[in-house]
Amino acid sequence: MLTTYISNTSLVSTMQLTIVLIVTASIFIVFIAIAIIKMYRLKAENKRLTDSSFYKKEVEKSYQDFTDGHLYDNNN
Repeated sequence: MLTTYISNTSLVSTMQLTIVLIVTASIFIVFIAIAIIKMYRLKAENKRLTDSSFYKKEVEKSYQDFTDGHLYDNNN
């Protein structure tokens, strides 16, 4: 004879589970917000460094034609 036992008492109530899930979600929202703020700060820092004069001088050099090198026969 197989009998099933149904417990009327649960270990965790629905209210407690809801509170735990809300707290966990809130913590993750805070972590995501911190990550987004850091991303925008890093992007601004990168833009500032890119716009600095030293890097701009390196980037704005005109293109050099390397076909005049010794590997090419330019005696036309």
